[in-house]
Amino acid sequence: MAERSARARRRRQTQAIVGAGAALLLVVAGTVWLVSTVGDDSSTDTAAPSGAAQCAFTPIEAGQRTPQIKDVGLPGNQQSNTGTQTLTIDTNLGQIIAKVDRSRTPCTAGSFTHLAEKNFFDNTKCHRLVTEGIKVLQCGDPSATGKGWRETDGTGGPSYRLAEENLPTDKRPPYPEGVIAMANSGQPGSTGSQFFIVYGDSPLDPNYTVLGTITSGMDIVKQVAAAGDDKAFAQQAGGGHPKKEITITNLAMSAPQG
Repeated sequence: MAERSARARRRRQTQAIVGAGAALLLVVAGTVWLVSTVGDDSSTDTAAPSGAAQCAFTPIEAGQRTPQIKDVGLPGNQQSNTGTQTLTIDTNLGQIIAKVDRSRTPCTAGSFTHLAEKNFFDNTKCHRLVTEGIKVLQCGDPSATGKGWRETDGTGGPSYRLAEENLPTDKRPPYPEGVIAMANSGQPGSTGSQFFIVYGDSPLDPNYTVLGTITSGMDIVKQVAAAGDDKAFAQQAGGGHPKKEITITNLAMSAPQG
């Protein structure tokens, strides 16, 4: 019975990466998932030129938006699918840097670039840490700000959703240490702004966009992980708020190179 219970707990944690905004969300006390309907895809069928991908950014209808949704408009439907970008995350504990390959994630990278240009991530806290099983630090909720924690932390995101890209279906493990990937609700097309950094090989199912690879700053993530979490989510999705607070002071994406 103990072994079955442990397996069930690991399974819940594996399935419990949470995405951003009203469409997906883990609430600290009580409900685990809230799924809402997103609006119709407003993109056109215009073919993308060479060197660009046609992306669909699906807006959330105004009536479905919670106060935790931050509306900074939509990215352009045509996004570059060549070159690489440098993702720089400045935090109160130091700098974390990742490499993003536009050829693998043109739409996700385009969304991330758009949000960064709008200062979407600035002064937000990484709200969730899981130290057992999946080993992730989750960030990217624009409403997770200020002192202390709120029940709504982890429920914020942009006013649109996009489809998943670059799923590691042929990788073992799918999410090795050093990967930065996008959170979602487990439903197709539910990627928003929340992302997670994997600080130990993770058995997550390959359902989450791999955005890039951390090239420096993993020691910061491991420092946060070593301090543990407060178990706020232990009875639902697993993990809790990091005991060692980490705040994104600025997040930037370089122009594509190469």
